[in-house]
Amino acid sequence: MKDLSFPELPGGVKTRDSQHLAERVRAIAAPIVRALELELVEVECSGHGARTRIRVFIDKPDGVGLNDCEQVHVSLSHALDVEDPIPHAYTLEVSSPGLDRPLKQREDIRRSLGKLVSIKLRRPYNGQWRVAGRLVDANERGVTVAFARSDPEQTLDVEWEAIAEARLEVEF
Repeated sequence: MKDLSFPELPGGVKTRDSQHLAERVRAIAAPIVRALELELVEVECSGHGARTRIRVFIDKPDGVGLNDCEQVHVSLSHALDVEDPIPHAYTLEVSSPGLDRPLKQREDIRRSLGKLVSIKLRRPYNGQWRVAGRLVDANERGVTVAFARSDPEQTLDVEWEAIAEARLEVEF
C-alpha cells in the first residue's frame, strides 16, 4: 500500500526520506565545511537507489572557487564513506549556490544588507506575494526593503515570520 502522507519527489524518493537524508548529510558536512572556513548553505537530496543525488552548496564572503568545491568534495566523500548514511551508490555534487543564492538563515540576510533581494511573502502585500528591492535593514523584528525605481524611495518593513523565502537578485 502506498504511503499517501508524504508526497514523492521526482525519481520516487519520498519527501520524508529525502529530508532525513539531507539532515544526516548536513550533520556530517557542517564541521568539514566550517573547518575549511566556508559556509554550508544548503544540502539537497533527490532520486533513489543508485540514482540518488546529493547536492551540497557552499559559500564564502569573496565567493567560492573550484578549489573550495574540490576540497569539500574530497573531504565529505571520505566522511560519507566512513559514516555510511547511504547504503548504495550515489552522486555527490559540491558547488556555489549561484549569484541568486537563497538566503536561508537570518544571518544570511543580515550579511546581504545593501544588496538587491526578492522576498516571497507568507501573505500578500498590495496583492503581491513577492516583493523585490534593496535590503536596507535587518533587525530583531524583521527586514526593511527599499523598492527599486520608486520616487520618492518607498520602503516596506517585513517581519521575519512573514518571510516564506528570500534570495539575492542578480545585479549587472
